[in-house]
Amino acid sequence: MSFRIRQSYRDDVEQVLAVAEYLDTVNLPADRAHIEAILDRSERSFAEEFPPAEREFLFVLEDLTAKKIIGTSMIYAQHGTRRAPHIFFRVETDERYSVTLDKHMVHQTLRIGYNYNGPTEIGGLILLPEYRRSAATGGEGLGKALSFVRFLFMRMHRAWFRDNVLSELLPPLETDGTSKLWEALGRKFTGLTYQEADLLSKDNKEFIHALFPDDPIHTELLSDDVRSVIGQVGTETKAVEAMLRRIGFDYAGQIDPFDGGPHFCAATDKISVVHDAQELAVRTIAQPEGKWAVLATELTGQRPRFRAISARVEVVDGAVGLTAEACTRLGVEDGQKVWLTSG
Repeated sequence: MSFRIRQSYRDDVEQVLAVAEYLDTVNLPADRAHIEAILDRSERSFAEEFPPAEREFLFVLEDLTAKKIIGTSMIYAQHGTRRAPHIFFRVETDERYSVTLDKHMVHQTLRIGYNYNGPTEIGGLILLPEYRRSAATGGEGLGKALSFVRFLFMRMHRAWFRDNVLSELLPPLETDGTSKLWEALGRKFTGLTYQEADLLSKDNKEFIHALFPDDPIHTELLSDDVRSVIGQVGTETKAVEAMLRRIGFDYAGQIDPFDGGPHFCAATDKISVVHDAQELAVRTIAQPEGKWAVLATELTGQRPRFRAISARVEVVDGAVGLTAEACTRLGVEDGQKVWLTSG
């Protein structure tokens, strides 16, 4: 098998929709109209038709042998603007002491928060299950490559992105895809189902500001099973959490107001995948014996313009050694420069 990551185009709609149907998330909902809008905005963002803060980039992973899209990942250049603020629950504590009882109590609270000048956000990471850790992938680390390509792209276009990066992780959800926290809080404040609110919030967050309480909510008032999911990471997201922590992210003390999933943040320039990225000339060699890396380039006048691969490389004398096959996938020749990072 042979794989390549590239920028998305409007005519990817059928295949991206098929990938979206696997998870049906707010970033990549299994809805044709939304997918068409996402692809239109992505193509125009890669073409620099929007101001940097309004750009949203969707990357697709292709199985070149099967000629199909098997995964996606996304960057929102700025998540949190005056038009669409970044909304979250701050997880705080309320301390109380009674002299009469000589009792000190520490209560967990949730307070709604808004950010109108927000960070860059990463999301939309989906890889079809048959391509995860499969021998058929040749050990390329496809999920890791889909994640790392976003940070490499940020380094290539650093001025387009904010000084902090946010990742909202999925918590444990019910088998039907609903959230215990939403059923206990959000549904009672809005009258909407989790799916209705999740989809509506992608384009319109006014209802959250209008209907959610501004005062802190004491979580003691919630049942134990609801409290147990606050700030927790779902089983299928544990590997993502470990990867984020490894490259510089940490829990921000904030959760998603819909499902209680934790928010992880990092300073952009301190993320190892960004900080360690470098631009080197290509040199074709027979068998690189160095490290695994993600490599990317932009080829003016070609389609796709942005393309990336993961491969084993060997860095020698200021050049990066690649096999001829890897060069073909990337579309480069000896002497051309590419960006690479291994995290």
